[in-house]
Amino acid sequence: MSLAGKVCLITGAAGGLGSATARRLASEGVRLVLTDVDGDRLAALAKELPQEAVVHAGDVANEADVDAAVAAGVAAFGRIDLHHLNAGIPGPLVRLTELSVEDWDRVIGVNLRGVFLGVRAAFRQYERQGGGGAIVLTASIASLRGSDDLLAYQASKHGVLGLLKGAALYGGPIGVRVNAVAPGIVPTALFGGAGGAPGGGDDMVRRAATSPLRRPGTGEEIASVVAFLLGDGASYVTGEVVSVDGGAAAVSIVRPSGGAGAWDPRPGDVRMHPELA
Repeated sequence: MSLAGKVCLITGAAGGLGSATARRLASEGVRLVLTDVDGDRLAALAKELPQEAVVHAGDVANEADVDAAVAAGVAAFGRIDLHHLNAGIPGPLVRLTELSVEDWDRVIGVNLRGVFLGVRAAFRQYERQGGGGAIVLTASIASLRGSDDLLAYQASKHGVLGLLKGAALYGGPIGVRVNAVAPGIVPTALFGGAGGAPGGGDDMVRRAATSPLRRPGTGEEIASVVAFLLGDGASYVTGEVVSVDGGAAAVSIVRPSGGAGAWDPRPGDVRMHPELA
């Protein structure tokens, strides 16, 4: 009930996680400002929601688009109380040496610059209206762990946690809480473009089976944590990243229960395993 009557801006709202959060918040009486690059999907989402929603098609990496989305929300509702800065892209599944500067810049632009622009716009609006509420960022299990593919995505999501800490310190004295969710494997269209490439969309269920809960998550499960962090039930929580990953972040891969020895060394590891050469 603490969310009823509030206004929340959601970026990446047309995607799997963003749309799940929109539905969850709307069911709790929240009016919404929805932004995404896909205007058609935004419009379709807005029509199905039980609460009033304003849509604004734009790129979170573009400063003018971010400011315009906030302005559209304020024009419609008079204020914005909450922000879920969720937009993100994975980038290509390629080896480090094959990653182009253009792909690196685009991923960092959306996933890190976009979050910065969203956080800054949120605080600027809170100052204009004389108060605010809460901000939730979408981090990732990639914010907490490493891999040798998706390097730009991983770097950007590590950067989101740096933004989280600084924004929480800035917001605390003025009563604005800033937290993040770190989803694990949740089958959405985000990685669908990778198709059958290992680590892409087709093997998500199999990879999720290695987590303690032995299954992938759902958008609704992520949305429920976002709603909690935005609401008054989390009134003494700020600067925190909450893993919503079936326990994957708790796993020690060098222990038997974490899968130690359950994989085959790759050909690229011959430096450490000369017997494979």
